[in-house]
Amino acid sequence: MKTAAIIVAAGSGTRFGGELPKQYCVLGGQAILRHSYAAFANHPDIDDVVIVIAADALPLLQQAFDGVEPAYVFGGATRCQSVQAGLQALQNRAPDYVLIHDGARPFVHAQDISNVLQMTQQGVACAPALPLVDAIKQVDGATGEILADADRNQFQRVQTPQGFGFLPLVAAYAALDQTADFHDDLAVAAAAGLLCNTIAGNPQNVKITTRHDLEQAELIMNRPAKIYVSGTGFDVHQTCQGDGMTLCGVFIDGELSLRGHSDADVGLHAITDAILGAMALGDIGDHFPPSDPQWENANSSLFLRHAQQLTEQHGGTLVHVDVTLVCEAPKIKPHRQAMRERVANILGVNITQVSVKATTTEQLGFTGRGEGIMAQACVTIEKDRP
Repeated sequence: MKTAAIIVAAGSGTRFGGELPKQYCVLGGQAILRHSYAAFANHPDIDDVVIVIAADALPLLQQAFDGVEPAYVFGGATRCQSVQAGLQALQNRAPDYVLIHDGARPFVHAQDISNVLQMTQQGVACAPALPLVDAIKQVDGATGEILADADRNQFQRVQTPQGFGFLPLVAAYAALDQTADFHDDLAVAAAAGLLCNTIAGNPQNVKITTRHDLEQAELIMNRPAKIYVSGTGFDVHQTCQGDGMTLCGVFIDGELSLRGHSDADVGLHAITDAILGAMALGDIGDHFPPSDPQWENANSSLFLRHAQQLTEQHGGTLVHVDVTLVCEAPKIKPHRQAMRERVANILGVNITQVSVKATTTEQLGFTGRGEGIMAQACVTIEKDRP
């Protein structure tokens, strides 16, 4: 099977400002476009890479690549026309799959590309996406007046690369009206009736749109040396008669519940303590004392999100989470994937960074007798060297 990539870089960058389109601006000693191109050209599963550029941008492309011209094609007046030009350039190479990527996303990781390709090979058009963490409002663009609230859980921020079967995407574009323009290729695919889905995105895969974005990207490129720190967390909650319990953010129906001041989510409590421990920021009781009535029956996702926000404020980046639930019941395996997804969503990380496991104590001790559930967690965090 062959896979090709189209790097879309034909835009003029009006929001970026200045005479030089953003994709040709220098980032870390090289043009932004060159970083984006290299991610695909160096990927072992990508066979061809074509860059779509503006009709007058060949000198800029040559300068960006030090005179060595990568495969390119001239784009059109709209994004749709530019992508169509890239698809036409690949017709004779007959790839099975195609990934389309914004030229101004220089931090795409090899794993991001692999994840999209894996889903695409299952016959689903897809793109990485991130959950929204801020409140969402419908606002009058002229006056700033708030018109309505929106449920942020129904929306995601879609990134690139976006992956498709090559021939289905060619057919989808061929069916378009010549004047049509869409914001991304998933919209084109959906309009043609193709099955479209999202996978977990990468917060580092940012798109450079403004001068401020470029400044932030330079900080990422030139950030100081990092170290990795670990933290562990441990929690226990007693079982009692009830109608179910919440573990790692997922409610499980049953005849037992967990007793606690909050929702008694032993899994999220252990992860929260592990994160706070890694950053040397105390423990969960320091931030959410059980003596405080405002935390009675509180959703433990509040505690975990707070620990993550503190981590970011102190210059830390969560790398990995591993939590083990110790109990005889309920059975964790049927819910494990949902737990991973929920923890990843709360923390705003990729699901591949979250591990949930379960074990028993072979009917020994309080967990073996079903009197309680225990959780142990370990996290890895990257932060600036002191």
